[in-house]
Amino acid sequence: MLWTPHSAVWTAAGGTLLTSTDHHYREGLAELSLGPGFFRPESRPARDLSVLLARYQSIHAMRSLRWLDLMAGCGIRALRWGLEALVNPSIETVLWINDGDPDRLPLIQANVQGLGCATRLTADAADRLLHRAIVERHWFDFIDLDAFGAPGGLIQPALQALRFDGLLFLASTDGRSPTGHDRVGAIRSLGAAARAHPSSWEMALRQQIGLVARQAWMLGRGLEPLFSFSEGRTFRLALRLRRQIPAGDEQKLGLVARCERCGAQRVQPLLKLSGWPACHCTDGQGRWSISGPLWIGALQEAPLLQQLIADAQQLGRQQISPSTLRLLQRLQADPGACPTVWSTDELARRLGIGGPPALGQLVQALQAEGYCGSASGVMPGQVRTDAELPQLLQICTSLRVEGI
Repeated sequence: MLWTPHSAVWTAAGGTLLTSTDHHYREGLAELSLGPGFFRPESRPARDLSVLLARYQSIHAMRSLRWLDLMAGCGIRALRWGLEALVNPSIETVLWINDGDPDRLPLIQANVQGLGCATRLTADAADRLLHRAIVERHWFDFIDLDAFGAPGGLIQPALQALRFDGLLFLASTDGRSPTGHDRVGAIRSLGAAARAHPSSWEMALRQQIGLVARQAWMLGRGLEPLFSFSEGRTFRLALRLRRQIPAGDEQKLGLVARCERCGAQRVQPLLKLSGWPACHCTDGQGRWSISGPLWIGALQEAPLLQQLIADAQQLGRQQISPSTLRLLQRLQADPGACPTVWSTDELARRLGIGGPPALGQLVQALQAEGYCGSASGVMPGQVRTDAELPQLLQICTSLRVEGI
């Protein structure tokens, strides 16, 4: 085990983190006791982004706000909200802090005491709290749902408990189902077919956005992805609930097909689903591996991310970690509107060359040929483009011939 004196956290090699109750943990402007239980310092970017989202909402608020930390743990998110996100003193804001373990309430209460805003502490099961809030008409403007495992059963009540234009920051640690490694689990938890794909993190995020979108549409409401990211362990979505379904959004639910032999990819919206064309296998023996339904629209809202970047830079390194700022910049540079993504390592293997093409040069070459092209902000070493595979490989070959 590794002892890190600054954060006072014991880190086990397997990723399970045990805390020391004799020391305080510092993050942003918060100093608190972690208490006994699970805590991951590596999730700092997600907590930073939760603060930035809450801060953004506070800046633009025209009415009183209610924020819910649904699975609070030690209460660090709500504490940082109270210290770093309440930037509009004219707007009354209530922090509702909940954890399903009643034994944690004294720790949370000790950590958040002294905040200059109203707080409400509860120890309810997440589904019970949401359903009671719906019945009692306690609408939330922001819900941070940092779930362990798949949060599918909480999505519908969370959406019903959100105000229109409210924000949902959703986490899932179920990586096997949406990445195609547990196909039966994907049918059960996502209502979708999930197949293995080199861009597995992105496929997982799109599967999960598709699930939330379908749940919102059942309520007659629209859904707007704000940003989506993963480090391969936890898959996180920030979403805005709309009063109505925007025109044409049904076109953003579809299927992604990939031929495992030749690597070709195709995308079809469910609304215009038809037969799949032949792939690029010359012997006609190729076979499409199809995932979906999933979200085939944009993953990121670039203008919002630009605002969050500006806020992060203004707050500085003490409050927003450099890794969070780099993540925001990667996502802002890649809205993810095109769902076909290739690994540069795979391109190198298919060309039989020693190393992958330089990603930046490949993006520039694709754009010069009139294709959309960007470095994926979701997974490293991947290129997003609407070019078909033969053209993509031809451009890679041209770069190699030119010595780039």
